[in-house]
Amino acid sequence: MRHVTARLPRQPTALIEEDRAGLKDALARCPELDTAAGHGRDFGEILTDRLDCTLPTWISAVDASQLPDLTGFAVHLLRDFDAVTAGLTLRWSSDSIERAVNRIKKIKSTDKLASTCYGR
Repeated sequence: MRHVTARLPRQPTALIEEDRAGLKDALARCPELDTAAGHGRDFGEILTDRLDCTLPTWISAVDASQLPDLTGFAVHLLRDFDAVTAGLTLRWSSDSIERAVNRIKKIKSTDKLASTCYGR
């Protein structure tokens, strides 16, 4: 099963022919997995292409599919719909903050290592 699930998030063109055939066979044998994979690909497109206008349609399709884990995820998206939509539409980024936090963590770990090594 891990062999199959490791290939689901990848673009079919990124897989070698043998993996593509194996994935196609597994999806044909399990309609629920095929449906979940389709929803996953669609959600990936929504995130990648910032398609906030298609999110309600995607949530409705997931709800109709009655796949418990995906339905639970969709319900949580609905609870924070405004925040999710903002995340898809606003050009805000926390990259500079993340870099600063990581730099501070690196300094702290270096200080901790130095105090361990040199008995400070």
